[in-house]
Amino acid sequence: MLKKLLSLILFFAVFQVHSQISGLVKDENGTPLPYVNIYTESGSTGTTTNEEGIYELKINQEGTYTLVYQFLGYKTQRKRVEFIGSPLKIDISLIPESTTLDEVSVNSGENPANRIIRNVIENRQANSEKLESFTADFYSRGLWRIKNAPEKILGQDVGDLGGGLDSTRSGIVYLSETISKIAYQKPDDFKEKIIASKVSGDDNGFSLNSAQEAYFSFYENTLDINSEIISPIADYAFNYYRYNLEGSFFDDKGKMINKIMVTPKRENDRVFSGYIYIVEDLWQIYGIELTTTGQAVQVPPIEELIFKQNYKYSEENDRYIQISQSVDFSFKIFGFGGDGRFTAVYSNYNFNPNFDRGTFGPEILSFASEANKKDSLYWEEVRPVPLTTEEIRDYIRKDSIQQVRNTKKYQDSVDAANNKFELTDILFGYTYRNSWKDRSFSISAPITGVAFNTVQGWNIDLDVDYTQRTGDDQENYWKFYSNLNYGFSEERFRLSGGFEKKFNNFTRPYLRIEGGIAAEQINNREPISTILNDITTIFFERNYLKLYEKSYASIGYGQEVLNGLRLFGKFSWENRQALINHTDHVFVEWGDRTYTSNNPLEPQNFGSLPFEEHSLAKFGFVADITFGQKYMSYPNGRYRVYESKFPNLKLGLEKGFGGSDEKYNFDQFKAEISQTLGLGNKGEFRYLINGGIFSNAEDISLVDYRHFDANQTRIGFGSYVGKFNLMPYYSFSTNQNYAELHAEHDFQGWVLGKLPLINKLNFNLILGAHRLTSEGRNPYSEYSIGIDNLGFGKYRILRLDYVVSEFGGEREGAFIFGLKF
Repeated sequence: MLKKLLSLILFFAVFQVHSQISGLVKDENGTPLPYVNIYTESGSTGTTTNEEGIYELKINQEGTYTLVYQFLGYKTQRKRVEFIGSPLKIDISLIPESTTLDEVSVNSGENPANRIIRNVIENRQANSEKLESFTADFYSRGLWRIKNAPEKILGQDVGDLGGGLDSTRSGIVYLSETISKIAYQKPDDFKEKIIASKVSGDDNGFSLNSAQEAYFSFYENTLDINSEIISPIADYAFNYYRYNLEGSFFDDKGKMINKIMVTPKRENDRVFSGYIYIVEDLWQIYGIELTTTGQAVQVPPIEELIFKQNYKYSEENDRYIQISQSVDFSFKIFGFGGDGRFTAVYSNYNFNPNFDRGTFGPEILSFASEANKKDSLYWEEVRPVPLTTEEIRDYIRKDSIQQVRNTKKYQDSVDAANNKFELTDILFGYTYRNSWKDRSFSISAPITGVAFNTVQGWNIDLDVDYTQRTGDDQENYWKFYSNLNYGFSEERFRLSGGFEKKFNNFTRPYLRIEGGIAAEQINNREPISTILNDITTIFFERNYLKLYEKSYASIGYGQEVLNGLRLFGKFSWENRQALINHTDHVFVEWGDRTYTSNNPLEPQNFGSLPFEEHSLAKFGFVADITFGQKYMSYPNGRYRVYESKFPNLKLGLEKGFGGSDEKYNFDQFKAEISQTLGLGNKGEFRYLINGGIFSNAEDISLVDYRHFDANQTRIGFGSYVGKFNLMPYYSFSTNQNYAELHAEHDFQGWVLGKLPLINKLNFNLILGAHRLTSEGRNPYSEYSIGIDNLGFGKYRILRLDYVVSEFGGEREGAFIFGLKF
């Protein structure tokens, strides 16, 4: 307790010593005003009030300064001060800005707001180009609170989330700050060097805050916030918004500022609502107070996202530039919720940076040496937005908690409690941990490992593994793992396992060695999951799962050898043995149905085998190429940033050799290209094209055929790009040359959002097309029209498609019910 008290006293002592000009900003009623901008008239330094209305302005030299206090909705106030080096306290009361329509010429029948917005749209591109390249200093702070968190989710303990939750299961679970140098050049070149990083409760942690992810320009047609949200000044904004001029006022530079209310024409479009402030004649943004919803961004648990941006006039650059931004959010799901805020402050702009070819590259974020080791004195000197009382307490509390939780005694005591076996472990599995040594041993849940198929009958799967994590942040590991399987009707026990090691978190090299005996799907794409086959077999008498036994040994290695180029290689030896059904037990009788054999080539011939027992050595090689790949460099690793601007290409070779019979040897060359393209307000387009060439493969085993991601269940999971939802699992498997094309367009409200009544449902229209061609066969095609984002309230996990297939002059249609999690 004494240590905490001393820390608190030291913190406030530091707070006072480095608070050169500080104070409280409030309104005329005495209510503190958060996120007011305060800066010197020259713009050489600035700050922002925190949530409690408190500010600190760091002044490096003595002298006379004119301080500017600016806040949307209030009159800008100037105050001349004499700073002699000692702490100076100045409290300010801001007066609400009175808007008037007197300055606006209103013609009969004309909406003056529309005139203003048209001018803004006409000048949008020119104003955007004025911000096409710059460097700046950047400060960010992220805070996330949770309220009424449950103690368990799906039987698993939630804990106190790093000490963030108090006795009411509420509190700050994430608090972090960064100081950065940023560089930007349109359309998408960005570079950030984080000079200092601080995470509450982790003195070795690195903030997740990113300047690029925090940069939202309303001069662009759309803002990417999970979905593409339409800017109120987009080229086509009049299709989405209504505008009303609330009034006008003059800023401290004598420029007339128009306050315009923005109202969506359709509630569930990808849009904002609120206010946008526009500078008359310049047609530039003066400020933003806009709100969007979780429905709009297609993240239902989010209730609101509130954007506030403040701009100031720069004499040097003759334009209004953004100096601060706050994004407030709130969420609620499963009976608990929370809120938070991400704050950004920009300063020291340079709009003539003279970038050269070496300025930008694939690395978009990096950390300076010792960025996470800055002490509280440093942060007090550089932090432009003072901490609130709540944030100060969180830093102190979590730092104290961390000191305790990093001790062996504490970690051993927690492990002793958590390692006790409980009845719920039968449902969710059991894990034994040694936190001090970063190792664990786990066994999967016996109950969830129970399944039924016609080859094995009732069978049980158990996964057992031992993992040792390594590295300063436990980012690397090595582990042993095994799978135990027993089929009761088959009376057959199988055991397989392996060793895997991840060496580092930069090029991510990994080594995997495996071996044993396993029952696997003949279709190596594994198009039907075990649980889905359980459902179709037990309830509908449809045994789609077709298995064979593989005795094998393999070794594989993968690594990123160049940025955007990852190579994988695998060598294996396999013995394959066909299996037959061992049970015909039916749970629910369907008079017109019977089980099929385990031979997909002869489904009604129950004594037949799809292939003879044989052995084969295989070599596989894949080059995975991501063009234009960008990445973020953290001290503990490198993390890829997935872009839709360029496609992903995979090139592969698969070679079978040394077969027990020469006919099983083969070669296959294959290639795949895929991409996701954001099309602004028109939605998202995805495509995947792949193909393969077989050589010397006339009599190879069915196991080595090219199988396709087919579906006979009328239930869809995940993405449909790459899948054929009406194709039988093995009817089109081939050992001939083949090519397939998949394309899907998600309109994300562009179509259905314009239809009265239907737009209130917030559904997405999706169109899809899929085609397969292979030598010696007619092409197979599927076309689909679907509705996504179905569900109730915040739970939008359903999708419904009507799919039509065409093959050999015959056409079939069916509904596919999709689930997404």
